[in-house]
Parts: sequence; C-alpha cells; structure tokens
Amino acid sequence: MRYPYLLFDADNTLFDFDRAELRAVKVSFKTAGLAYSEELHRRYSVHNNACWAMFDRGEASKEFICLERFRRFFAELGIDADPAAANRAHLDTLATCSFPTPYSVEVCERLSKTHRLFLITNAVASVQRGRLARAEIRPYLEAAFISEEAGAQKPTKEYFDYVFAHIDGITTDNCLVIGDSLTSDISGANNYGLACCWFNPKHAPNPDGLRVDYEIADLRELYDIV
Repeated sequence: MRYPYLLFDADNTLFDFDRAELRAVKVSFKTAGLAYSEELHRRYSVHNNACWAMFDRGEASKEFICLERFRRFFAELGIDADPAAANRAHLDTLATCSFPTPYSVEVCERLSKTHRLFLITNAVASVQRGRLARAEIRPYLEAAFISEEAGAQKPTKEYFDYVFAHIDGITTDNCLVIGDSLTSDISGANNYGLACCWFNPKHAPNPDGLRVDYEIADLRELYDIV
C-alpha cells in the first residue's frame, strides 16, 4: 500500500461546492433584495474570489473576507444592503448543502476499507460541520480538520503541523493530499513535503512552479495510485 493515509480536500473535491454555492448565492441575493441573474453572480464571484485569495495568502481573516466580499459587491452595485445579513443567509444555506461530487461516496466507501481517510478544509467551521452532519461520506471519514479550529489554514506549515499532531502513525512519506486547489491543497503539500494529487476534472493547464505528483480527472483514478 503506497499511501495508507489520505487527506482529502472538501470543496469541489468531495463536495460539489459549485452547486451548493449557486443555491447560497440565490438566497443571499434575495436577502439583499436582488433578483438573481448570471451576470450578477459573475460580478459577485469576482469579489468573492479576490477575497478568498487574500485569505489563502494570509492577508485577512475568514471573518473579514466573508463580509468584505458582500461589502465590495454591494458598493459596486451602489445599493444600501446589509452585508452581514447577506453573509448569514449565504453561510446558513451552505451548511445545509452536502452535495457529493461524482463518485466521491463510492470512492470513500471503498477506500475506507483499506485506508484511513481525513478531511482537510479551509471552509467556515459552522458550514463544514453542518454539511458533514448530512453528508453520505461522513461514515468513511475518521476526522475533519477545519482551519478555524486548527488556528491556521492551508497552505501554511502550521496547519499541517496541527493535522499531523492529531493523527497517530501518519508520516510525510505515508500520506497523500488530494484536492482541487493549487493555492491551498497543492501548495500546502509542497510546503510540507507531502505527496499530492491534483483533482482536475475541468482539465485546467498545469501550473508553473508547483510539484504535482499525480493528476486525476475522476476520483476513481485514485484506486491505482494509493
């Protein structure tokens, strides 16, 4: 067995975050008195992505960026809407959405019989705990390591120090990080000297300056890797 310990990212790796986020955005827009449209969603996503990039770089707290994305969006639109109310509606909705990505339940069930599976995530703790409580994959995961609770986030060394301190028997040689995010999952694995598998179902171009040990477009491809 090459990698008996598997560290899975959550959003858009095991959970279909895009589907959940669409539902949450629609609810948050309604809370702000906005009629949903794809164009408005695109404009919101620009601010949302920029704010989460700040978080990944360690430039702002999660609490700040969750509100800031709506502040910037409403400021661009020139409307007097409450970013805190919109954010609460968004997070509350996300917490109820545990849509699996294709084959994630099948893969976790099968691999849990021979491997130890863990979740590593930067998601908001209340959202992630809510989703996990409802998720089909929950029985197959031994633990979830959420950045808020760890006091650090991917891709920092401190986050992985926390993870390793809470898993008996794990080493830098016997585990594999599996995730879709180059900035948090793959960079985090690179920073900590861990093997990594980039989940790339959209076939994005290979990154410059990052080590990608494995690349898959279908989670079932893990069977031949681990």
